[in-house]
Amino acid sequence: MVREETGLHDVIVIGAGVAGLQCARRLRSAGAEVLIVDRADKVGGRCATRSFDGQPFDYGPLFIHGYDPRFLASVEAVTEAGRLEGWPQRIRGTGTPCQPDAFAPYETRLGFAEGLHAFPHALAAGLEVKLHTQIASAGAKDGRVTVVSTTGDSLVGRDVVLAMALEQSVPFLRMLAPVGLDGALELLGMFASVPCLTVAAEYPSATPAPDWDIFYPEDDPALLLIGNESAKRPQGHLLTMVVQAAPRWSRDRLEEPKEAWSRELLACAARRLGAWAASPERVHPHRWRFARLDRANELAAPMTLRTGTSRIGLVGDLFAPGGGVQAAWLSGDRLGEEMGGS
Repeated sequence: MVREETGLHDVIVIGAGVAGLQCARRLRSAGAEVLIVDRADKVGGRCATRSFDGQPFDYGPLFIHGYDPRFLASVEAVTEAGRLEGWPQRIRGTGTPCQPDAFAPYETRLGFAEGLHAFPHALAAGLEVKLHTQIASAGAKDGRVTVVSTTGDSLVGRDVVLAMALEQSVPFLRMLAPVGLDGALELLGMFASVPCLTVAAEYPSATPAPDWDIFYPEDDPALLLIGNESAKRPQGHLLTMVVQAAPRWSRDRLEEPKEAWSRELLACAARRLGAWAASPERVHPHRWRFARLDRANELAAPMTLRTGTSRIGLVGDLFAPGGGVQAAWLSGDRLGEEMGGS
Protein backbone atom coordinates (compact mmCIF):
# COMPACT_ATOMS: atom_id res chain seq x y z
CA MET A 1 0.00 0.00 0.00
CA VAL A 2 1.27 3.48 -0.87
CA ARG A 3 0.75 6.23 1.70
CA GLU A 4 1.01 9.67 0.09
CA GLU A 5 2.31 12.47 2.31
CA THR A 6 0.67 15.86 2.16
CA GLY A 7 2.38 18.73 0.38
CA LEU A 8 4.16 19.13 -2.93
CA HIS A 9 7.88 19.82 -2.72
CA ASP A 10 9.61 21.89 -5.36
CA VAL A 11 12.51 19.42 -5.52
CA ILE A 12 13.17 16.00 -4.01
CA VAL A 13 16.88 15.20 -3.67
CA ILE A 14 17.65 11.49 -3.39
CA GLY A 15 20.98 11.14 -1.61
CA ALA A 16 22.35 13.05 1.38
CA GLY A 17 26.01 13.05 0.42
CA VAL A 18 27.99 16.20 -0.22
CA ALA A 19 26.62 16.66 -3.76
CA GLY A 20 22.99 16.32 -2.73
CA LEU A 21 23.37 18.52 0.33
CA GLN A 22 25.09 21.36 -1.52
CA CYS A 23 22.55 21.18 -4.34
CA ALA A 24 19.75 21.46 -1.75
CA ARG A 25 21.45 24.42 -0.10
CA ARG A 26 21.65 26.33 -3.38
CA LEU A 27 18.04 25.48 -4.22
CA ARG A 28 16.84 26.60 -0.80
CA SER A 29 18.78 29.87 -1.10
CA ALA A 30 16.82 30.49 -4.31
CA GLY A 31 13.55 30.01 -2.44
CA ALA A 32 12.78 26.41 -3.37
CA GLU A 33 11.16 23.98 -0.94
CA VAL A 34 13.49 20.98 -0.93
CA LEU A 35 13.26 17.54 0.69
CA ILE A 36 16.36 15.31 0.92
CA VAL A 37 15.89 11.58 1.41
CA ASP A 38 18.55 8.97 2.14
CA ARG A 39 18.50 5.34 3.22
CA ALA A 40 21.36 5.83 5.73
CA ASP A 41 21.08 6.78 9.39
CA LYS A 42 23.17 9.94 8.94
CA VAL A 43 24.07 12.44 6.25
CA GLY A 44 27.40 12.46 4.46
CA GLY A 45 27.44 9.47 2.13
CA ARG A 46 31.06 8.48 1.55
CA CYS A 47 32.27 11.29 3.86
CA ALA A 48 31.84 8.80 6.68
CA THR A 49 32.98 8.82 10.31
CA ARG A 50 32.37 6.24 13.06
CA SER A 51 33.73 5.73 16.56
CA PHE A 52 35.58 3.20 18.70
CA ASP A 53 34.82 3.90 22.36
CA GLY A 54 34.06 7.52 21.56
CA GLN A 55 37.15 7.97 19.37
CA PRO A 56 36.22 8.94 15.80
CA PHE A 57 37.76 7.50 12.67
CA ASP A 58 37.18 8.28 9.00
CA TYR A 59 36.81 5.30 6.70
CA GLY A 60 35.85 6.91 3.39
CA PRO A 61 38.06 9.84 2.40
CA LEU A 62 40.60 10.44 5.16
CA PHE A 63 41.05 14.12 4.34
CA ILE A 64 39.56 16.84 2.18
CA HIS A 65 41.50 18.60 -0.54
CA GLY A 66 40.75 21.12 -3.23
CA TYR A 67 41.60 24.34 -5.01
CA ASP A 68 38.25 26.00 -5.77
CA PRO A 69 37.82 29.08 -3.55
CA ARG A 70 34.07 28.57 -3.08
CA PHE A 71 34.50 24.95 -2.06
CA LEU A 72 37.33 25.76 0.32
CA ALA A 73 35.31 28.59 1.88
CA SER A 74 32.49 26.12 2.51
CA VAL A 75 34.87 23.68 4.20
CA GLU A 76 36.57 26.41 6.22
CA ALA A 77 33.18 27.55 7.52
CA VAL A 78 33.23 24.42 9.70
CA THR A 79 34.91 26.03 12.70
CA GLU A 80 34.16 23.75 15.65
CA ALA A 81 35.38 20.32 14.58
CA GLY A 82 39.12 20.64 15.22
CA ARG A 83 40.24 21.60 11.72
CA LEU A 84 43.73 20.24 10.92
CA GLU A 85 45.32 22.49 8.32
CA GLY A 86 47.60 20.73 5.86
CA TRP A 87 46.73 17.20 7.04
CA PRO A 88 48.23 14.78 6.12
CA GLN A 89 51.73 16.16 6.39
CA ARG A 90 53.81 13.05 7.13
CA ILE A 91 53.60 10.81 4.07
CA ARG A 92 55.32 7.44 3.82
CA GLY A 93 55.71 5.50 0.59
CA THR A 94 55.50 6.52 -3.03
CA GLY A 95 52.39 4.60 -4.06
CA THR A 96 49.71 6.42 -6.04
CA PRO A 97 46.85 7.97 -4.04
CA CYS A 98 43.33 7.64 -5.45
CA GLN A 99 43.48 11.41 -6.06
CA PRO A 100 47.14 12.19 -6.92
CA ASP A 101 46.36 15.89 -7.38
CA ALA A 102 45.72 16.11 -3.64
CA PHE A 103 49.43 16.68 -3.13
CA ALA A 104 49.90 19.20 -5.93
CA PRO A 105 51.27 22.60 -4.82
CA TYR A 106 48.02 24.37 -5.71
CA GLU A 107 45.85 22.07 -3.55
CA THR A 108 44.75 22.80 0.03
CA ARG A 109 44.49 19.77 2.33
CA LEU A 110 42.88 19.43 5.72
CA GLY A 111 41.31 16.97 8.12
CA PHE A 112 39.06 17.24 11.16
CA ALA A 113 39.86 15.91 14.62
CA GLU A 114 36.16 15.11 15.06
CA GLY A 115 35.97 13.40 11.67
CA LEU A 116 35.15 14.42 8.11
CA HIS A 117 31.45 13.95 8.79
CA ALA A 118 31.62 17.46 10.29
CA PHE A 119 31.56 18.90 6.77
CA PRO A 120 28.34 17.27 5.47
CA HIS A 121 26.72 17.84 8.86
CA ALA A 122 27.41 21.55 8.46
CA LEU A 123 25.97 21.48 4.93
CA ALA A 124 22.82 19.80 6.24
CA ALA A 125 22.11 22.49 8.84
CA GLY A 126 18.67 23.96 8.29
CA LEU A 127 17.72 21.55 5.50
CA GLU A 128 14.79 19.13 5.58
CA VAL A 129 16.34 15.65 5.58
CA LYS A 130 14.44 12.37 5.82
CA LEU A 131 16.81 9.54 6.78
CA HIS A 132 16.17 5.78 7.03
CA THR A 133 14.23 6.13 3.76
CA GLN A 134 15.17 3.73 0.99
CA ILE A 135 13.51 4.54 -2.33
CA ALA A 136 12.04 1.55 -4.16
CA SER A 137 10.49 3.21 -7.21
CA ALA A 138 9.98 6.54 -8.93
CA GLY A 139 7.80 7.94 -11.67
CA ALA A 140 6.86 11.22 -13.31
CA LYS A 141 3.47 12.32 -14.64
CA ASP A 142 1.66 15.63 -15.22
CA GLY A 143 4.44 17.78 -13.81
CA ARG A 144 4.79 15.73 -10.63
CA VAL A 145 7.57 13.35 -9.63
CA THR A 146 6.58 10.63 -7.17
CA VAL A 147 9.13 8.52 -5.30
CA VAL A 148 7.96 5.60 -3.19
CA SER A 149 9.95 4.15 -0.28
CA THR A 150 10.27 0.48 0.60
CA THR A 151 7.83 1.09 3.48
CA GLY A 152 5.19 2.46 1.11
CA ASP A 153 5.54 6.18 1.80
CA SER A 154 5.01 8.32 -1.30
CA LEU A 155 6.85 11.64 -1.66
CA VAL A 156 5.86 14.12 -4.34
CA GLY A 157 7.82 16.93 -5.97
CA ARG A 158 7.91 18.94 -9.18
CA ASP A 159 11.53 18.05 -9.93
CA VAL A 160 13.99 15.45 -8.68
CA VAL A 161 17.77 15.34 -8.21
CA LEU A 162 19.58 12.00 -8.22
CA ALA A 163 22.60 12.41 -5.93
CA MET A 164 23.73 8.80 -5.60
CA ALA A 165 26.47 6.65 -7.05
CA LEU A 166 26.13 6.39 -10.81
CA GLU A 167 25.10 2.73 -10.69
CA GLN A 168 22.34 3.58 -8.22
CA SER A 169 21.07 6.58 -10.20
CA VAL A 170 20.67 4.91 -13.60
CA PRO A 171 17.80 2.54 -12.61
CA PHE A 172 15.80 5.50 -11.24
CA LEU A 173 16.55 7.47 -14.39
CA ARG A 174 14.98 4.67 -16.43
CA MET A 175 11.90 4.69 -14.18
CA LEU A 176 11.45 8.45 -14.34
CA ALA A 177 11.87 8.80 -18.10
CA PRO A 178 11.53 5.42 -19.80
CA VAL A 179 11.69 6.87 -23.34
CA GLY A 180 13.91 9.42 -25.01
CA LEU A 181 17.02 8.88 -22.88
CA ASP A 182 19.04 6.61 -25.14
CA GLY A 183 21.78 9.19 -25.65
CA ALA A 184 22.10 10.02 -21.95
CA LEU A 185 22.12 6.37 -20.91
CA GLU A 186 24.71 5.54 -23.56
CA LEU A 187 26.94 8.32 -22.23
CA LEU A 188 26.53 7.28 -18.59
CA GLY A 189 27.20 3.68 -19.55
CA MET A 190 30.76 4.66 -20.41
CA PHE A 191 31.56 5.27 -16.73
CA ALA A 192 31.74 3.04 -13.68
CA SER A 193 32.56 3.28 -9.99
CA VAL A 194 35.38 1.31 -8.40
CA PRO A 195 34.94 -0.59 -5.11
CA CYS A 196 37.07 -0.32 -1.98
CA LEU A 197 37.14 -2.84 0.84
CA THR A 198 38.11 -1.04 4.05
CA VAL A 199 39.04 -2.12 7.57
CA ALA A 200 39.30 0.18 10.58
CA ALA A 201 41.31 -1.46 13.36
CA GLU A 202 41.84 -0.49 16.99
CA TYR A 203 45.07 -1.69 18.64
CA PRO A 204 46.11 -2.24 22.28
CA SER A 205 47.18 0.87 24.16
CA ALA A 206 50.80 -0.30 24.33
CA THR A 207 51.13 -0.38 20.52
CA PRO A 208 53.61 2.31 19.39
CA ALA A 209 52.08 4.86 17.05
CA PRO A 210 53.61 5.09 13.55
CA ASP A 211 55.59 8.22 12.72
CA TRP A 212 53.49 8.95 9.61
CA ASP A 213 49.96 10.11 8.83
CA ILE A 214 49.31 8.10 5.67
CA PHE A 215 51.27 5.29 4.05
CA TYR A 216 50.94 4.72 0.28
CA PRO A 217 52.62 1.34 -0.42
CA GLU A 218 54.48 0.95 -3.69
CA ASP A 219 53.62 -1.82 -6.16
CA ASP A 220 51.22 -3.56 -3.79
CA PRO A 221 48.32 -5.45 -5.44
CA ALA A 222 46.28 -5.41 -2.23
CA LEU A 223 46.87 -2.11 -0.45
CA LEU A 224 45.78 1.32 -1.63
CA LEU A 225 46.67 3.10 1.61
CA ILE A 226 47.00 2.77 5.36
CA GLY A 227 45.86 5.75 7.37
CA ASN A 228 47.01 6.56 10.89
CA GLU A 229 43.71 7.97 12.14
CA SER A 230 45.15 8.47 15.62
CA ALA A 231 47.37 11.20 14.20
CA LYS A 232 44.27 13.40 14.00
CA ARG A 233 43.39 12.98 17.66
CA PRO A 234 44.91 14.23 20.93
CA GLN A 235 47.71 12.15 22.37
CA GLY A 236 46.60 9.40 24.71
CA HIS A 237 43.89 8.06 22.41
CA LEU A 238 44.06 4.48 21.23
CA LEU A 239 45.90 3.67 18.03
CA THR A 240 43.38 3.39 15.19
CA MET A 241 44.41 2.48 11.66
CA VAL A 242 42.32 2.47 8.49
CA VAL A 243 43.39 0.06 5.75
CA GLN A 244 41.91 0.54 2.28
CA ALA A 245 42.30 -2.07 -0.45
CA ALA A 246 43.20 -1.45 -4.08
CA PRO A 247 40.30 -1.49 -6.59
CA ARG A 248 41.10 -4.77 -8.37
CA TRP A 249 41.80 -6.60 -5.10
CA SER A 250 38.50 -5.24 -3.75
CA ARG A 251 36.56 -6.26 -6.84
CA ASP A 252 37.91 -9.82 -6.71
CA ARG A 253 36.69 -10.24 -3.10
CA LEU A 254 33.62 -8.02 -3.13
CA GLU A 255 31.14 -10.83 -2.49
CA GLU A 256 33.24 -12.70 0.08
CA PRO A 257 32.27 -12.56 3.79
CA LYS A 258 33.65 -9.51 5.59
CA GLU A 259 35.48 -11.70 8.09
CA ALA A 260 37.49 -13.37 5.31
CA TRP A 261 38.66 -10.31 3.38
CA SER A 262 39.22 -8.16 6.47
CA ARG A 263 41.53 -10.81 7.94
CA GLU A 264 43.39 -11.09 4.64
CA LEU A 265 43.69 -7.31 4.28
CA LEU A 266 45.13 -6.95 7.79
CA ALA A 267 47.64 -9.69 6.98
CA CYS A 268 48.71 -7.66 3.94
CA ALA A 269 49.15 -4.63 6.19
CA ALA A 270 51.22 -6.69 8.62
CA ARG A 271 53.65 -7.63 5.86
CA ARG A 272 54.31 -3.91 5.43
CA LEU A 273 54.17 -2.70 9.04
CA GLY A 274 54.99 -5.69 11.22
CA ALA A 275 53.15 -8.61 12.78
CA TRP A 276 51.32 -6.35 15.24
CA ALA A 277 49.12 -4.95 12.45
CA ALA A 278 47.38 -8.31 11.99
CA SER A 279 46.20 -8.48 15.62
CA PRO A 280 43.93 -5.54 16.51
CA GLU A 281 41.63 -5.62 19.49
CA ARG A 282 38.64 -4.57 17.43
CA VAL A 283 37.88 -4.27 13.74
CA HIS A 284 35.20 -2.57 11.70
CA PRO A 285 35.13 -3.79 8.07
CA HIS A 286 33.17 -1.83 5.47
CA ARG A 287 32.37 -2.75 1.89
CA TRP A 288 32.28 0.31 -0.37
CA ARG A 289 30.69 -1.04 -3.55
CA PHE A 290 30.81 2.37 -5.20
CA ALA A 291 33.75 4.05 -3.53
CA ARG A 292 34.61 6.57 -6.23
CA LEU A 293 34.86 7.07 -9.97
CA ASP A 294 37.98 5.97 -11.76
CA ARG A 295 40.24 8.97 -12.25
CA ALA A 296 39.78 8.88 -16.01
CA ASN A 297 36.02 9.31 -15.58
CA GLU A 298 34.67 12.83 -15.40
CA LEU A 299 32.20 15.14 -17.09
CA ALA A 300 32.43 18.91 -17.15
CA ALA A 301 29.05 19.65 -15.54
CA PRO A 302 26.00 18.12 -13.89
CA MET A 303 23.31 16.68 -16.14
CA THR A 304 19.73 17.92 -16.43
CA LEU A 305 17.08 15.97 -18.33
CA ARG A 306 13.35 16.49 -18.78
CA THR A 307 10.35 14.23 -18.53
CA GLY A 308 7.30 16.23 -19.47
CA THR A 309 7.54 19.46 -17.51
CA SER A 310 9.57 17.93 -14.69
CA ARG A 311 13.35 18.08 -14.52
CA ILE A 312 15.73 15.30 -13.51
CA GLY A 313 19.15 16.42 -12.27
CA LEU A 314 22.18 14.21 -11.77
CA VAL A 315 25.07 15.24 -9.51
CA GLY A 316 28.09 13.60 -7.93
CA ASP A 317 31.83 13.30 -8.38
CA LEU A 318 31.37 12.29 -12.03
CA PHE A 319 29.81 15.63 -12.94
CA ALA A 320 32.68 18.05 -12.29
CA PRO A 321 36.42 18.01 -13.02
CA GLY A 322 38.91 16.58 -10.56
CA GLY A 323 36.92 13.93 -8.75
CA GLY A 324 36.53 13.48 -5.00
CA VAL A 325 34.66 15.58 -2.46
CA GLN A 326 35.37 18.85 -4.26
CA ALA A 327 33.88 17.57 -7.54
CA ALA A 328 30.79 16.34 -5.69
CA TRP A 329 30.33 19.74 -4.03
CA LEU A 330 30.93 21.67 -7.27
CA SER A 331 28.41 19.58 -9.20
CA GLY A 332 25.76 20.06 -6.53
CA ASP A 333 26.45 23.78 -6.30
CA ARG A 334 26.19 24.29 -10.06
CA LEU A 335 23.02 22.24 -10.49
CA GLY A 336 21.37 23.98 -7.54
CA GLU A 337 22.19 27.34 -9.12
CA GLU A 338 20.86 26.27 -12.51
CA MET A 339 17.62 24.69 -11.27
CA GLY A 340 16.99 27.42 -8.72
CA GLY A 341 17.42 30.18 -11.27
CA SER A 342 14.91 28.92 -13.79
